[in-house]
Amino acid sequence: MSLPLVATETLTVGQVQLRLLPQRAVFVESLKLLLVSDVHLGKAETFQHHGLPVSSQVNQGTLRRLEELCSQYQPEALWILGDLFHGREGMADEVIDAWLKFLHRTQVSAHLILGNHDRRLQDTLTQLSVECFVEAVEVGDVLFSHGPEVDPTRLNICGHIHPCFRLSIGCDRLRLPCFHWQPRQQRLTLPSFGEFTGGYDIALAAGETAYVVAEEAVVEFGK
Repeated sequence: MSLPLVATETLTVGQVQLRLLPQRAVFVESLKLLLVSDVHLGKAETFQHHGLPVSSQVNQGTLRRLEELCSQYQPEALWILGDLFHGREGMADEVIDAWLKFLHRTQVSAHLILGNHDRRLQDTLTQLSVECFVEAVEVGDVLFSHGPEVDPTRLNICGHIHPCFRLSIGCDRLRLPCFHWQPRQQRLTLPSFGEFTGGYDIALAAGETAYVVAEEAVVEFGK
């Protein structure tokens, strides 16, 4: 598989270069790592469990994008910064099967920092060929976590917030997912990777940047 040419942004923090991808992922070339957050597999099935008719095709679309990224960038490891699965009700056989087939096709080493949605699923997840961590993990002087960590002395990459940015151009209004860079906190918050997730509108403080995902490009907006 191959991805179409896309416009990416590079954020350099100290010695670490982060390639921000319009597929709502980050590639750290020096560490050969692909980072995503808030995949929320099985969210549609969770809604179905409660009687709401939501299509299950969203899981296939999410995993297809992730597989294409693995094919394109050939990471040595995939790090998921929380909420790989949406909840126990969504862990239907077909959802688990789709995840295992993704791992078989890509042969990527998968690591998961458990989030608020999948922390209670740890015993099940450890049987699905993914290494699970309850606490934040430091990899190559970068701190990976699900929620934001308070440590301005080192770079923290996290998820959980599902940041979005609102744009106003004349009478037009847009609300788009974004990477939120906060230099004072040394923190980059990733947008949610899953296709069936909500978002939280951020307001930029002085010096902060929203790297907005617009179609096949990442566009920088600063304050």
